[in-house]
Amino acid sequence: MRSAGTGTLRLALLQVRDDPRAEAQEREAFAAVGGLLPGQIRSWNLVSRPAIGIADLAGCDAVVIGGAGAHSVTEDDPFTAPLLDLVGELVARRWPVFGSCYGHQFLARALGGRVVTDPEHGELGTFELHLTAVGAADPWLAGLPPSFDAQFGHNDWVVELPPDAVELAYTARCRHQAFRIGELPVYGAQFHVELDEARMLARAALYRDAYLPASDAMKRLADSLRPSPVAATLFARFLALV
Repeated sequence: MRSAGTGTLRLALLQVRDDPRAEAQEREAFAAVGGLLPGQIRSWNLVSRPAIGIADLAGCDAVVIGGAGAHSVTEDDPFTAPLLDLVGELVARRWPVFGSCYGHQFLARALGGRVVTDPEHGELGTFELHLTAVGAADPWLAGLPPSFDAQFGHNDWVVELPPDAVELAYTARCRHQAFRIGELPVYGAQFHVELDEARMLARAALYRDAYLPASDAMKRLADSLRPSPVAATLFARFLALV
């Protein structure tokens, strides 16, 4: 891994997307909130390219594991074993890694935590996020308000953190909303740092059959969304740590 400023940083985005529209939207959203040009992001869709190893990430400064739509960390896919091996190697090499939603859950599973499917603790829409005392002092989150809104969309959640993880944030409905692995630049965030209100609604529309089957569900979601300007800074803050 080489040293990089924001303008020269190269990001590896590992995606789990069956829908090419969701794949493209996720890639664009991370570029936008990270202040990155398209050429600074190298993306792999693990659904179509499940075999990935450390050599594939040559020249990249940080790795993001994104969301997954209908896929669940609690089930095995063709890419699960290669990605488990890759996460272990990335952590051993102290690479900066950011897990978003599914990526957050996958990091937890790969490093010894436990994830369950539990729609009763699912969150879809805007929820208030609260920092722990450790989170408020963490380099990624230091200086932020103790509570702020973020965009969420999940039915799986981390019920046990990995042994070396420290809890950084929680919501009223679901603990373990963000964690860091020890003192490493390895972070998981259950919420979507790449989504604002408009992107949240567009993303939800792509997965409405799985998450919003009722005829009026999209309207109710749209009416319930709130701005999340603080959360919108979090991905750029992570990149600044690289």
